[in-house]
Amino acid sequence: MQIGAIFPQNEIGSDPGAVREYVGAVRDLGYRHIAVYDHVLGADPANRPGWKGYTHKTLFHEPFVLFGFLAALAPEIELATDVIILPQRQTALVAKQAAEVDVLNGGKLRLGVGVGWNAVEYEALGMEFRTRGKYIEEQVEVLRLLWTQELVTFQGKWHTITEAGLNPLPIQRPIPIWMGGTADVLLRRVARLGDGWFPQGKPDAMRTLVERVRSLAEEAGRDPKSVGIEARISVGDGSPEEWATWAEQWRALDATHLGVNTMNAGFASLDDHIKALRRFMEIAGR
Repeated sequence: MQIGAIFPQNEIGSDPGAVREYVGAVRDLGYRHIAVYDHVLGADPANRPGWKGYTHKTLFHEPFVLFGFLAALAPEIELATDVIILPQRQTALVAKQAAEVDVLNGGKLRLGVGVGWNAVEYEALGMEFRTRGKYIEEQVEVLRLLWTQELVTFQGKWHTITEAGLNPLPIQRPIPIWMGGTADVLLRRVARLGDGWFPQGKPDAMRTLVERVRSLAEEAGRDPKSVGIEARISVGDGSPEEWATWAEQWRALDATHLGVNTMNAGFASLDDHIKALRRFMEIAGR
C-alpha cells in the first residue's frame, strides 16, 4: 500500500516558502505521493441561507499550477488530484494541463475527477450543472483519446474535435483516471470507466462499498484488481493507535494507496502538520 500525504489546502497559506518546506518534508519522510483537493471559486454564504461547505474565505491553490511548482521541487513524488471537478472545466484544456504535468514530473500523475456539488462554481465557469454526471463520462472518453493519439477526430453530444491533437503527449498513455464519491451511480461509473476510486470514510464504513465496486467491476467484464483504491485517514479523527489500526484494516482490504490528511485537526502551524506526518509514518508507515 503506497502512502501519500493530502496537501493541506485550507491551512498551508499562500507563502511559496511554506509550500516548499511542506513538500520537502513529505519527500524526506518517505511519502510517495501528494494528493490535492480542487475548487476554483468560493461563494459568500451571507445571502445563501443554510449554506454548507467551503466559502470565499477558504483557500484553495489551483492544482495544475501547483503541480508545476511541485514537479520542480520533488520530481520523485507522484501527484494526484483528489479530485478535479471535471465537468466545470473544458475537457481539451484539462487534457493539455494534465499532459504537461505528466511530462514535467516524469509520468507520475493520477488524475482524480469528480462531478462536485457547488452550482455556484459551475455558473461562474459557464458550465452546465444539471447534466454533469452524463457529461463527465464523455469527458473521460475524450481525455483518453487526446492522451493516446497524435490526431483525434471525435463527434459526441458535447465535444467536437476535428483532426487535432496535443503536443507534447503525456508520458503515460493514457494518464490514469481515478474517481471520487460514494453514490451508487458513481460506483457504477468507477467500475466501468475508472482506473481507481477514492472512498471517503473509515474502513469499517467503507468495506461494503469497496466490495461493491469490485463486484460491479467484475460485472463490467473487468478484473476487480485493476481498480485501485486510495483510502484516507484524517489524523484529527483519532489517536495514533487508531491510525495504525485503520491503516492495517485498509491493508486487509487490499487498498493500493493511502492518503494521510492533516487538515481539520486543530493544528496551529505548518510544523504541526509535518510533526503529524512524521508521527504517522513512525506508527503506521511500514
